[in-house]
Amino acid sequence: MDYTILIGGAAGQGIETVVLLLEKTIKRSGYHVFTYKNYMSMVRGGHNFMQVRFSDKPVTTYSTKVDMIFAMTAETVDFHMGNLKEGGLVVLDEEYHRDRDFMHLPLQKIAKEIGNQKVVPTIGFGAIGKYFGLDPEVAMDTLEEAFKDKVLQLNIEAFKKGYELTQTEIELEKKRDDKIIINGNQALALGAIAAGVKYYCGYPMTPSTSVMSYISAKSKEMGIVVDQIEDEVGALNMALGASYAGTRAMTGSSGGGFSLMTEALSLSGILEQPVVVVNAQRPGPATGLSTRTEQADLRFVIHAGHGEFPKMVIALRNPEDAFYQTARAFNLAEKYQIPVIIMTEEYLTDYMMTMNPFDFSKVEIVRNVEANYEGTSERYKRYEYTETGVSPRILPGKKEGVEVLVDSHEHNEYGNIDESIETRNSMMKKRMQKLEGLKKELMEPDQIGAENPEILLVGFGATHGALLDAVTRLNDDGLSVGALVYGDIWPFPTDMINKLGRDAKKIITVEQNMTGQLESLILEKTRLEISHRILKYDGRAINGDEIISNLKSILEG
Repeated sequence: MDYTILIGGAAGQGIETVVLLLEKTIKRSGYHVFTYKNYMSMVRGGHNFMQVRFSDKPVTTYSTKVDMIFAMTAETVDFHMGNLKEGGLVVLDEEYHRDRDFMHLPLQKIAKEIGNQKVVPTIGFGAIGKYFGLDPEVAMDTLEEAFKDKVLQLNIEAFKKGYELTQTEIELEKKRDDKIIINGNQALALGAIAAGVKYYCGYPMTPSTSVMSYISAKSKEMGIVVDQIEDEVGALNMALGASYAGTRAMTGSSGGGFSLMTEALSLSGILEQPVVVVNAQRPGPATGLSTRTEQADLRFVIHAGHGEFPKMVIALRNPEDAFYQTARAFNLAEKYQIPVIIMTEEYLTDYMMTMNPFDFSKVEIVRNVEANYEGTSERYKRYEYTETGVSPRILPGKKEGVEVLVDSHEHNEYGNIDESIETRNSMMKKRMQKLEGLKKELMEPDQIGAENPEILLVGFGATHGALLDAVTRLNDDGLSVGALVYGDIWPFPTDMINKLGRDAKKIITVEQNMTGQLESLILEKTRLEISHRILKYDGRAINGDEIISNLKSILEG
């Protein structure tokens, strides 16, 4: 079984309330849930919608076609009737009566009788819950968690009234509930906490803000300092200061804010100061579409910062990946004393998905700090030349009489300014030598589908779920299709794509940008030829249905 409910209306009408209650109740009934958001940047008005897809099997993407439309405005019906499956149901208030075979319910009327118009979403939750046969006891537990005191009593009454409005048409049995439901930014924040982050700073910018909000909510419990800074220029500089003092530090923003960080990112490179930076992508240029999704910052992030210095870039693929890769990013930043940039996307930051609980025991905190440094007869060499390019790092103020000098100018091994040709050449080689060790740490892309596919799809980041869905269905239809989805993306791993791409009849990139930035990276680092592109750049996330449709068009010529 696989069902999708679309809830649409204007901002401020309580769409998120309906969805929150539904997704938690369905999840607690033992089903897999995937919730997709599509919303405008205005506080009130406009047309927003969300989709709750659920199944007895894992769900990794949203669906183009829906089984039910719950319309909180008349225009929701106009917008989405084309997405309704044959035999699907439209539910809307009797106030918006249409001469169609819709389910018209007295939602506004009941809310007035209860005495609070804000309970309309909960009335709708009751009606939908009854239709799908959700256990009212499980639903009541969800209500008790979401509301308190007098508001709780109003919503319990609203739920009961809504539950009486419909009949059960689809019987969902209650199963064992052993999953969590989480979005990408929550998982990312948990990964940072598991890795021992003790300082997070940033300036609010959609869609990165919820990382700071989540860590802030846990800050007292976990002993983390969270600062809201005046701008992104200050944010990365303050994170570097905290890192210099010995704290695991992190900052984050979206494209516009990340642009302001690039000078300090270069500072991190010459200071050889570990730091983790999040870029939660949204469509540009400039403000662009502030609540939509895109993958157009790939080339920018890889080359961010003036001058040449080693960095690592990791593109997060799903919430599970976000947790473990973020924790890993802190270890790699410290091991090689470099900035590690985590790329995510609005789509991944916002969608909710059920999955197995994270295994915190798999997260090992590895600090590359010389805690037992005893000093020598000469001064401490913060930038000592080594075979790996990584110098012994001690923390300032930890050893009496030992100075830890750092400088944004080119410097010698001690950290003093030095403009000599010999020092410049030696320091550049020392810093860039770290890439040799970093390349050995790289994780090859996730392989999906056929082992040696005739058709190879290649993507990165949050296209993972859509590619998994599409490849599974295409192979079930008898095609030989596989996919590689990149997480570690700079330095660029080439073993798997060279191996599979050599024998594939077609190599097709799947990206959420207009210029094929991953394609250009593949062409730069391999000798493979890309036969076709599947590109989407309208600000809405690509799904499995769209990948299948595009691929069939390619195959049909």
